[in-house]
Amino acid sequence: MPGTPAAAQSAGGKPLSAASKRALHYTKGPEWFCSFRRENVSGNLAYQEGIHRRDPSAVIVVDGRYYVWYTKSEGPSFGFRTGDPAKRTFPWDLAEVWYATSKDGREWKEEGLAVGRGPAGSFDDRSVFTPEILAHGGKFYLVYQVVKAPYVLRVKEKIGMAVADSPRGPWRKLPQPILAPSNDGEWLGEDDNRFLVKKKGSFDSHKTHDPCLMFYKGKFWLYYKGEIMGEQMTFGGREIAWGVAIADKPEGPFVKSPYNPVTNSGHEVAVWPYKGGIAALLTTDGPEKNTIQYAADGINFEIQAVIRDPPVAVGLFRTPEFDKGPLEGLRWGLCHAFGGGSWAYIQRYEVDERTKNRYLRKENYE
Repeated sequence: MPGTPAAAQSAGGKPLSAASKRALHYTKGPEWFCSFRRENVSGNLAYQEGIHRRDPSAVIVVDGRYYVWYTKSEGPSFGFRTGDPAKRTFPWDLAEVWYATSKDGREWKEEGLAVGRGPAGSFDDRSVFTPEILAHGGKFYLVYQVVKAPYVLRVKEKIGMAVADSPRGPWRKLPQPILAPSNDGEWLGEDDNRFLVKKKGSFDSHKTHDPCLMFYKGKFWLYYKGEIMGEQMTFGGREIAWGVAIADKPEGPFVKSPYNPVTNSGHEVAVWPYKGGIAALLTTDGPEKNTIQYAADGINFEIQAVIRDPPVAVGLFRTPEFDKGPLEGLRWGLCHAFGGGSWAYIQRYEVDERTKNRYLRKENYE
């Protein structure tokens, strides 16, 4: 028929648009769908003028108390090219990792510094931030981002680790980073411009971010966000993806998966176990942002649900009952928010399934 789009093909005598053909593959049910509620916490993690508390780790329970680790810094940020390398560029610059405890997950007491910056000249002398925690084998493993001074646009950000026998420390830093950007990109020129490259390299050629250490299939899986040299926009979103590196021991050495990147979207890494696989909440960046995904093998993620307005930088409480349902490992946790214009503080979030349940009970707005 004249004017019929080439993409429209007949199925049982009925022509199909490209959208209709895609819809035929939308066969998943509502099990993974949810929205979210947020509430302010009380105590030391609540909003405080002049202080940034952000990027909470997973929440764990030790001896009946909840523990969380987070990025803490003080004072305003000035961006790059100020002419003064001592000035803070971002809220996570000149930062350190602190921790807090709670009896109920709502009122939190800041306990103090967990991991600070290293001495001048060390790989973590500029900033230590965005922590994640793994409790395993009677020990506690903190992984986090590190920056070596000076903090410039082309700085290569790495991942460090500290180990302790108690969640209260003391923490022993490993002497070297456990993960670094792939060394296969090439900058163009000498100007400090991260968008100018001769060769972009791998998805993580510029930065390795937002680490999350999981014990999975008898090994230690380090999920992380990668930033590419010469980053561009795809589908209207930043060119961001996640990778994973795997080790036989919690302190490494970690070997990057040949399947990397394992996502094409997402910002801060949020993953939890379910039915022998790994589930993930992807937010903020990329063509598949604001989705919940699942990989039965921890590698090959598929979209399970598209969600609206998820919390950012979530620190999950990974309940021991994570196999009870696909959302149990995401059920509640902490995230960060912004008040007073720019100061970050910690909130609590909870999964909200009321809208989905109304539809499952056929209580639609008829």
